[in-house]
Amino acid sequence: MSIWKKNTDLTRLNAINADTLIAWIGIEYTQIGDNFLKGTMPVDSRTHQPHGVLHGGASVVLAETLGSVAANLAVPDDKVCVGLEVNANHIRSIKKGTVTGTATAVHIGYSTQIWQIEICNERNQLICTSRLTVAVIDKPKH
Repeated sequence: MSIWKKNTDLTRLNAINADTLIAWIGIEYTQIGDNFLKGTMPVDSRTHQPHGVLHGGASVVLAETLGSVAANLAVPDDKVCVGLEVNANHIRSIKKGTVTGTATAVHIGYSTQIWQIEICNERNQLICTSRLTVAVIDKPKH
């Protein structure tokens, strides 16, 4: 059974990233399952730190992006999710290739959600584990 409250597809999700940090560093959504969202990010000069390995902040951007998008898909149209806290444990370094993040809900409540995001390399080895907590609020009226 799907946890999603909003209809979307990968084309639409990837299109809304145009002209953002997400597009600039090459994050792409790759799969929407019944209870998870996956995306990839290249490990290259855009995402490296000065020593030539994946920057921990880039991993956090991937984690927060996947968790935030997933959270907002899991609420009704009159609600939005905003970040409260994100943490990350960096397990292993990577110099090149692609990492894949998978956001899975730990808790979907009325006022908060918690998402676990696992980021792995191409051999499915854990690079970073992250947790995102969001607040569920009324959608602002314009």
